Amino acid sequence: MKPEDIEKQSFAIIEKELSPRTFPPGIGDIVKRVIHTTADFSFADSLCFSDGAVEAGVAAMKAGCTIVTDTQMAKAGLNAAALARLSCRAVCYMADPAVAAEAKRRQCTRAAVSMEKARTLSGPVLYALGNAPTALLTLCEEIEAGLSPALVVGVPVGFVNAAESKERLTALPVPYIVARGRKGGSTVAAAICNALLYLAGGRG
Repeated sequence: MKPEDIEKQSFAIIEKELSPRTFPPGIGDIVKRVIHTTADFSFADSLCFSDGAVEAGVAAMKAGCTIVTDTQMAKAGLNAAALARLSCRAVCYMADPAVAAEAKRRQCTRAAVSMEKARTLSGPVLYALGNAPTALLTLCEEIEAGLSPALVVGVPVGFVNAAESKERLTALPVPYIVARGRKGGSTVAAAICNALLYLAGGRG
């Protein structure tokens, strides 16, 4: 089978198994793409969207936003062609030598320091965090101090502070998409961003 035929059939299976559930416009696209990426239907229940989150994400993509990830894996999972069509870019500071040195000096995680570095970015910024709860907790602190991201995709996976970091985000006045509970991951973060890129017209 051709790759596009495999994807088409996969989405047909997903829609059949989700039936008769329905989702609001845009949200369904994201839920189905995450399920397609993970083969995990529990995301149909755990994904949580603030009011206007999808619209905020699409608007940011159309405005040529910068996407900040907390892993190189999430960055690599973004559709490069779609990013280019919309004049968006993706950055990850986890391997930045200055970030590593500062994290070592302060005895904290590189994920936390990379979020501090990202606050200097200009223009619309979308955060896609799928791995490090410390990244999301630090970002929450930045938001509480006045940072206004275009959208936060908060889906860190894990057992220590993963669920708690997401709940903290949902209490803040910013657009967000979270996967409540322990589940998430870099592939989930990338899948959500790709769905937004496609909704914004980035897919050829």
